[in-house]
Amino acid sequence: MNPANFIDAVVDGDGEKVHRFVAEALEQGEEAAIILTEGLTPGILKVGELFHTGEIFLPEMLRSAKAMNAGLSLLEPILSSTEAEPLGKVVLGTVKGDLHDIGKNIVGMLMRGVGFEVFDLGVDVSADRFIESISAQKAEIVAISALLSTTVPSMEDTVKAIKGSYVGDQVKILVGGAPVDQELAAKIGADSYGEDAPEAVKKAMALIG
Repeated sequence: MNPANFIDAVVDGDGEKVHRFVAEALEQGEEAAIILTEGLTPGILKVGELFHTGEIFLPEMLRSAKAMNAGLSLLEPILSSTEAEPLGKVVLGTVKGDLHDIGKNIVGMLMRGVGFEVFDLGVDVSADRFIESISAQKAEIVAISALLSTTVPSMEDTVKAIKGSYVGDQVKILVGGAPVDQELAAKIGADSYGEDAPEAVKKAMALIG
């Protein structure tokens, strides 16, 4: 297994190549966890760096995330059937009243790519549903998205509800989306803020140490 091949294929957004490289590595007896940590994860982290420096843009990042998913589709059944511990458990969703999901979906794909177990609740998610899922999944992180400025109050209400609930002490709250910035995240009581999808993944990794 040559990690550089995986990294290049993910950066290029070539899902067919990623799928083939993963299949070949598995046939050669490579461990699924090694393929993930040495091949796919460095690839998607490089994509995040290129996005931050303006060398690629959202369409390219989405294509890379989908390419990485083509490889993950082969690895996830193996990883979930072994004793391999996920990096952490993340509950993910867009707040009540907001039906946008592209940013959230990219965050979910990238988080899976670095080894998180992700439970995506979708869009228009109430505070109660977030709390129930955090409890049921024993999640360490809840990632909450909003794209509309009109749903910022809903995000604030959701953060307060989670903090004040029986799961408040067990979970870290990560927020993001177009109307959100560091100042707002701090004001509403979130633990961390991701400016974009790659940044959200880095912040999630930092939250679990």
